[in-house]
Amino acid sequence: MSERVVMPERRYGGYIFDLDGTLVDSMPTHYRAWRRALAEHGAPPHAFRWREFTAHGGMAAPDIVRDLNRTYGLSMDAEAVAQYKRDCYTRILETESLPQIPETCGLIRRLHEQGIPYAIGTGSLMPGPLETLGAARLHLPFPIIVTPADVPPGCGKPSPHIFLRCAELMGVNPHDCVVFEDGAPGLCAAAAAGMDAVTVGPVPPPPGEV
Repeated sequence: MSERVVMPERRYGGYIFDLDGTLVDSMPTHYRAWRRALAEHGAPPHAFRWREFTAHGGMAAPDIVRDLNRTYGLSMDAEAVAQYKRDCYTRILETESLPQIPETCGLIRRLHEQGIPYAIGTGSLMPGPLETLGAARLHLPFPIIVTPADVPPGCGKPSPHIFLRCAELMGVNPHDCVVFEDGAPGLCAAAAAGMDAVTVGPVPPPPGEV
């Protein structure tokens, strides 16, 4: 059994997965995109290093920028920086692939074979999730992918709305759902939704980061 994911013993009616850092080891790639975007928009070099980046895992990109503005006294345009970051991420994926996380991807394959409902609830906006799945060669049907665009403005993680929408689309009671997450905001969202949660352990930081 992997130390990174401890699978629950209980069988649930519905399974919800965060994407980045939970199904696909894409967090280092997202980090590189964030570093480029923030440098281009005037953020200080010490802002949003690895530890701060991982603490924001699962949050919508504009919300992250707004939080950085508050923390560092900046006035970056949240939507513009978020879009620039998404563009950086897309350009990286044009030449690089992403590794799957074997335990969670293996679970999704079993759920698909058994006809058990599953969904992705992510803080990334389209087409980012589809690009990530493609770069990881995770070629399974994902009929339910819920992003911050599918819930009211400002209701991304750590609010429960994304996961509650997943449960609604699966037709499963939220209390019969389990969420797989790697980020604190997503774990808070799962608790707020009344769902059990499984923590996916973090990927090691890039060289030179802590």
